[in-house]
Amino acid sequence: MIDPQAAARFRRLGTLTIFAVYFVILVGGIVRASGAGMGCPDWPTCFGQWIPPTHESQLPANYHEIYAARGYENTAFNPVKTWTEYTNRLIGVSTGILIILTAWSSRIYLKSDKPTFYLAVLALLLVSFQGWLGSAVVASNLKPLMITLHMLLALFIVALLIYTISRSQKTLLAQIDTNWASPRFALILKIAMAMTLLQITMGVQVRETIDYIAHEHSYIDREYWRDSFPIIFYVHRSFSSLILFTNLWLAWTIRKNVDKSNLLLKIAHTLMGLIVTAILAGVSLDRLGFPAVAQPVHLLMANLIFGAQFFLFICLHYSSRKMPQ
Repeated sequence: MIDPQAAARFRRLGTLTIFAVYFVILVGGIVRASGAGMGCPDWPTCFGQWIPPTHESQLPANYHEIYAARGYENTAFNPVKTWTEYTNRLIGVSTGILIILTAWSSRIYLKSDKPTFYLAVLALLLVSFQGWLGSAVVASNLKPLMITLHMLLALFIVALLIYTISRSQKTLLAQIDTNWASPRFALILKIAMAMTLLQITMGVQVRETIDYIAHEHSYIDREYWRDSFPIIFYVHRSFSSLILFTNLWLAWTIRKNVDKSNLLLKIAHTLMGLIVTAILAGVSLDRLGFPAVAQPVHLLMANLIFGAQFFLFICLHYSSRKMPQ
């Protein structure tokens, strides 16, 4: 038997780690939207220093030539971009420490549920690989494909953490009554998850195109970016309506069948709030000249939507009525 207090500590630590990963995704979106990805043109140091400079006078007089020789042409020190990227790295390291602690604390499941321990360790290994991939992103001079892989791996890591923590609490989740959940509901939920992944994939393609457009406009004149948007942007925009109504049906079905204190209802309300926020952020990008603040919010909401759907799926899986396999 697992000590209930130890299990609760693991749940709290794991939940904190999940939110930390989402925060890293948000900060990464800010870095990308602000064009600060090359604020530190080297890794793991920043302009050759563990604590980056605050003024150009603190750098060698020929630092432009030094970094040009390394393949980073037109490197110019910008304190805001440098410290934005450096903060992103510090937050990433802090999240890595949390994942190490989560993996260590999962050892309590070695006898009762070994997969929980192994999954926590796998998350730790993937985060280590993610750190290396981050250095590769910098080394590639921010190639869109590398940035996309970096983001998709973060999405997979957070899904793995959600499953790991949920699995460790399956006894509690088994107390949820889902006798009302029909095979149709289970199917629609799976379709909704697939739609979200497809929407994120399209969003990534749009994001890569926008990175190119932003570079061409030197990250200014945002009101003119929309003129160069690819056709997939309009598909991505229209597809959001299908996602909204599909998830609205799921939330309505849950609300109709459970009481107000039910965990599933809280997830449903959270899910709809996330979708509405994502759509509003998308509308602002489309109609308000692509404001930089909306880009990371839109990205974060997309990741949180899939996380909420995935957690709902897991809750149903471990509840008093198993979902169809």
